[in-house]
Amino acid sequence: MKDRKNSALIIGASRGIGFELARQYREDKWDVIGTARDEAGLARLAAIGAKTIKLDVTTADAPALLQAGIAGARLDLAIYCAGIVGPRTQKLEAPTEAEFEAVMRINVLATMTLAPLAAPALARSAGKLAVISSRMGSIGVRSATTSWLYRTSKAALNSALKDMSLVLGPQGVTCVTLHPGWVRTDMGGAGADIDVATSVRGIRAALAALTPDRNGSFLNYDGSEIPW
Repeated sequence: MKDRKNSALIIGASRGIGFELARQYREDKWDVIGTARDEAGLARLAAIGAKTIKLDVTTADAPALLQAGIAGARLDLAIYCAGIVGPRTQKLEAPTEAEFEAVMRINVLATMTLAPLAAPALARSAGKLAVISSRMGSIGVRSATTSWLYRTSKAALNSALKDMSLVLGPQGVTCVTLHPGWVRTDMGGAGADIDVATSVRGIRAALAALTPDRNGSFLNYDGSEIPW
C-alpha cells in the first residue's frame, strides 16, 4: 500500500509565519490545508498547492466551516497562527473595550474555539497541535510592559494550551505553545531579529523533534523551553 503523505492544518495561513509554514511544508511535499479570510489569501495558498478553507476566525460560523473542511482527515500537525498585537502601549495605558475585545477574541477565544476541533483528526495519526504564542506572554521572564494587552492575551493563550494538553495528551495528541522569535513580519516590524524563513525552519525542526513527553510545553523556535 502506498505510504500516506504527511498532512498539516494551518489556521491563519494567508501571510507572515502562517503562509511561510504552508509554503515550506508544501515544498517538502506535505498535504497542507490552510485557512484564509479573503480571496487574495486563498489564492496565495492555492498557488502553492495547498487546499483551502475560507474562514474568519472571529465569526460564529467559523467552527462549522473548519469542521466541514477537515471532516474525515488524518492530520499529523495543526498550527493555530492567527493573531493581532492591538495597541502598542508603553506603560499601563488601559485598553478601550473595543481594543480588549478584538485582541482577546482573536488571540484567545478563537484559539480556544477552533484548535480543539482538530483533535479527532490529529488523534488518528498521533499528531501534534501547536499554537503560535510569544515570549511576551511569559510571566516568568517578564521584564517589560510594552503592549501589555498583547502580553496578557498570550499569557491566557498559554494557559488555554496547557489545558488542551491535559485533555488531548491522553488521546495521543502532543500539544505545545511556540514562540516564533522576534520576526520581521507586518506584526514584528522591519527591525526584528530574524526573517520569516529562519523562524519557520526553526519551528518545523522543533515540531519534528517533539516527543509526547514534552506535551504541554512552552517552546522557543529553536526547541528550548521558555518559563511560563
